[in-house]
This record gives sequence, structure tokens and C-alpha cells, in this order.
Amino acid sequence: MFGRLREDIQSVFDRDPAARTFWEVLTCYPGVHAMVAHRLAHWLWTHRLRWFGRMLSHLGRFFTGIEVHPGATIGRRLFIDHGMGVVIGETAVVGNDVTLYHGVTLGGTSWNKGRRHPTLEDGVVIGAGAKILGPITIGAAAKVGSNAVVVKDVPAGATAVGNPARIIDGEQAQKREQMAGQLGFSAYALGGSQDDPLAKAVHGLLDHAVEVDRRFALLLRKLDEAGVPVESELAAGDEFDPQYLSKIVD
Repeated sequence: MFGRLREDIQSVFDRDPAARTFWEVLTCYPGVHAMVAHRLAHWLWTHRLRWFGRMLSHLGRFFTGIEVHPGATIGRRLFIDHGMGVVIGETAVVGNDVTLYHGVTLGGTSWNKGRRHPTLEDGVVIGAGAKILGPITIGAAAKVGSNAVVVKDVPAGATAVGNPARIIDGEQAQKREQMAGQLGFSAYALGGSQDDPLAKAVHGLLDHAVEVDRRFALLLRKLDEAGVPVESELAAGDEFDPQYLSKIVD
């Protein structure tokens, strides 16, 4: 029990730069408290003391804002950052070294008995507000973007974004995400198929920026091959305000 608690606290230091001291994490991190309560509640649940398990789970929810059903199977070193509004259903299975942000739901889509909640394999990261619904599997080291709604399996190592969630696996989509990060604005969790005109406009800008960078790099290479001198300032590129796109969107 105490060994698991030490692991939980160390996982906070590994994944949260705001964590400063052991005592602060032990007393002020609701994710740690929720895991302690869940382990006790799960022990009661598996020993057929189910009312006591549910009551302890209910108390944990009251004090932490994190609702974990005592029947859920939770692996080692689960890190719940902030945690408010996290819901983990009865038949959910969470692997080792998983990270959940606030507002995440591991929910069911059926009233039938049996497995009806998701399975998260080792190293999965679920962004704030994401909903993972049904008896699906999120593969090892996969990532789910903020506010995504996932109702189908996500392969190991993949990234799923949007509502309904889609897998970012195309070269253009990967370039778009990279360019968005460079400009200080992330299009993460915006699906290109959405009807939102703002999302389409942002995607168009990012795609255009990728193409302009490609053409500029090609032009500089051709000039260099032709022996044409290029001023160092031109070769270095222009400075770009990292808040520019954010200001446009606001």
C-alpha cells in the first residue's frame, strides 16, 4: 500500500513541473487522494463488501471531485492532473503510467451487464474533457486530444482528435500539427471535416504556411546551387509573432 503511494507521488514529480515537495503532493493533489481511496474501495468491492466499496468511492468523489467506480481496474502510477470531473466507470481497465486530465470520462454506451467501458493500455495520455465511450481499446502510448469523443479503437502510438475522433496519420495532418506548434497556436482537436468555418480557416492558414515554407526553402536551395549569394537575414527567415494566430481566433 505504501509502496504504491510512493509510486503515485513520484509519478506526479515526473509529469507535473508544478510539484515542489513530497508534502505538497501528499496533501494537495486530489489525484493521489483518489487513488488511495480507490484502492481501498476496490479491495472492499472484490471481497464482496460492495456497499462499503461504493460508499468509500462516494466519499472519495465528494472530497476530490474524481469519481472512480470501485469495480474499475487501475494500474500503477496513474496520474490524474487537476482531476475535477474525471469519471471512470465500473468495467474500465486502466494500464500503467496513464495520464488523465480534468473532465475525462471513461464511460459506457450500454445498459447491458458485462464489459461496457474502455480499456486504456500502458502510457496512454487523455486530454482535458475527452470522452472515451464504450468497450473500446486505446492502444499503448496513444494520445487523445482535448474534448475528443472516441467511440472506436485507437491504435498503439496514434493520436486521436475531434468529435467524432479521427486518427491523425496523414503526412499533411502531421505537418499541420507541427506548424501549429511552431506558430504558438495549436489546432489540436479540430477536425478538418467539421463545418465550423473558424476551424476551416485556421486549417487553411496552417496548410498555406506549410506550402510557403516548402517553396521558400526550395527557392533558397536553387539560388545556392546557382551560385547566387543570399543575404544572411533572408536565409534566416522572418520573425513571427507566436501569438498572432491566437489573436486572430480571439
